[in-house]
This record gives sequence, structure tokens and C-alpha cells, in this order.
Amino acid sequence: MRLLVSAERMWTGTTEHLVEDGAVLVERGLITAVGPRAELAESAPDAHAYDFPGHTILPGLINAHVHLSLDAGAEPINTLLASEDDELLNGMAERAEQALDAGTTTVRDLGDRNGTAIRIRDAVARGELTGPRILAAGPPLTVHGGHCWFLGGEVERDENSLRRAVARRAELGADTVKVMASGGQITPNSPAMWQSQFSGDELRVIVDESRRHGLPVAAHAHGSDAITDAVAAGVTTVEHCTWLGPDGMDEREPVIRAMRDSGIRVCAGQSRNWHGLGAVVGEDLARRFHRRLSNLVEAGVGVIIGTDAGLRDSVFHDFAGALGLYEHLGFDNERILRMATSEAAEALGLGRLTGRVVPGLRADLVVVRGDPLARLSDLGEVALTIANGTPHHPRAAA
Repeated sequence: MRLLVSAERMWTGTTEHLVEDGAVLVERGLITAVGPRAELAESAPDAHAYDFPGHTILPGLINAHVHLSLDAGAEPINTLLASEDDELLNGMAERAEQALDAGTTTVRDLGDRNGTAIRIRDAVARGELTGPRILAAGPPLTVHGGHCWFLGGEVERDENSLRRAVARRAELGADTVKVMASGGQITPNSPAMWQSQFSGDELRVIVDESRRHGLPVAAHAHGSDAITDAVAAGVTTVEHCTWLGPDGMDEREPVIRAMRDSGIRVCAGQSRNWHGLGAVVGEDLARRFHRRLSNLVEAGVGVIIGTDAGLRDSVFHDFAGALGLYEHLGFDNERILRMATSEAAEALGLGRLTGRVVPGLRADLVVVRGDPLARLSDLGEVALTIANGTPHHPRAAA
């Protein structure tokens, strides 16, 4: 069945980005034509039509850092530990559909238990579940008792063990390798956020073995030393990149330049709760913490958007809420939209598949009420999501 989706305006994510009274023709999961509504309607009179006056068509959103195995509740880790895999899979399927409700057509899952996100990914691809495209890492590599050890990714730190651990993830069908280069805040009795968990040499082994299997590497790195080592090792993305040292923030300009020159992207992994950080750490530190993202972009480093969805109150159904941080930092709306669509697609190796409204790409689209180019918050008013050619009506709008 052919679909014709039209709206008052369409933002394509390309250089010729805006089409007034625009439409998209979809067939067999692909975008086959893009242009003025009148022209496409005349060329495809038999298409099933979705018309949205007062709305905007955009590329489907890409959330580049989520954890489907966590439920975003008050105690997500305890809930995970208390759940058998069948129960866990049911919750993950629900959260995948919540992501679609928010206009998200691709997510990168950066840490699950027992490869459950891979199982959800495959069920969505087979049409057995409703959800976005999923890139899945499986259990993240961590040291014994290290950050997120409860996901099952603990590994010995000798070269053979590290290579075997990467190879196992390739055998499992992972799309990327996640390594906890530094500690994190949600794991009791583990290394502090600023402390490194792997040496530079160990990270280089992980990157080298991942490349042998054709897999990118995402490095969780809060600490400045961990960021430095991850960049030198040649990871694909640095997650969080908060520049923490034992005495506070420690931004390193030579490392930033190395990221820029090598094309390493940063995914901040900050949720809709960004505005509450000042109450926790103080307003001055919160400003510096958020400003680091502007510093990276001004230095030419690619920054993509992820929310760490699954952590406490980092929900899957409000991706738009997280984008307010970038508006607060002074990014214009079109740049923010690119960061959440075409730039994210390029960073994740999906640029020839999704991220723009262009003939030949997969039909990943979102239709929102209003105009997010004028009011970014309109991005939360989702009327229709089309993921890989399949329409999905958000349940809140039904």
C-alpha cells in the first residue's frame, strides 16, 4: 500500500529544507517522492492519504542513548534486578512503543541485560512488535564490580579476555560495543564518576577488536582521564563527556581538538531533567556543566542528542523535553533538529538509511502539530509517527 502524507509545511533536513504545503509519498517502507502536495496527490491518486493542516512533517527523531531495560521509575536498577527476562522483555516492548509515541524512529540502546535489546530489535524488524529501529550494544564492558556490573558485562582486563568479550558481542549480534571507560553515578560501591575503569592500552585493544568485527565503540566517559584515553584509542562516540576530575571539571582543549580532527562525536546523554541540575550541584557548576556542550560545538566537535532514557524520570515518551537544554544554550531550532535527525544518523552510520526526508531513504517520519522551527516545544505535539514505512498513531493523541 502506498501512503501519501501531507502537511502545512515539511522540513526535510536538507539544504533545500522547507516545503510549504508539502507531501511525502511512501511505498514498501521507502520514501519515493517528496514535493508539493498538489503534485504528489495528482501522481498517486490511489495512495492512502494522511493530511495534517496546521502541522509539520519532519524526519523521524533519533535518540542516540537509551536503556530499554530500565523503566525510568524511582528505582530502575532494583526493578531490573527483580525482573525475570520475560517480564523484562514485556516492559522493554512497552518502552519501545513509548519512544514511537514521541516521534522517535531510531534509538541506540547502550546497555541491556543478556542481549534483551537485541531480541527486541529483531522482533521489531520482523514486525512482531511495534517500535523504532534499534541499534543495540548488549551488556556493556565493565570491570568487576564496576559501573553497571549488574548488566552482566564484567570482564577481566587482560588482552585475550577483552578480545573474547568483544567477539562474544559480535556473535550475539550487537550493532555497537559499549565500554564503561569511567565510573558512573547509579552503581553503588563502584569507581567514582571521574575515575577510569580501563587503561588507555586496554581501550585500544577493545577498539581494535571491535574494528575487526566491523563494530563502532561507544565509550561511557565522565572523567577527563577516561575521555582522553578513549579519544586516543579511537572510539566512535564519547558518551556524557563531562570532564570530571577529583577536584571538579577539567576540560582539556587538546583532547577537544583531537575529537574534532578525528571525527569523534559526543552524545551528552541528558534527559528532560537538565533544568534541575542547579538545585543538586549549584547553579555555577550547572552552568559550566551545560556550557561544555556549547564549547564542544564551537570547537567543531559533532554533538548528537541522547537522553539516557530508562534512568530515573528519564522517560521514553518525552524526547522533545530534553531538547530544551540546547535551546537554553542558544542553539537555533534548525540546528537542534539537525542534531536529533541527520547529524545523529551520520554519527551512527545510518546517513544513507535515515535522518532526512529524501527519496530513496527509509520512510522514518514524524508529523507534529504546529511549527517546531518557530517553537521547539511543538516537537512534543506528535500526531503521527511513521517508522520504516509503518504508521503509528501516538496513544496519547488517539
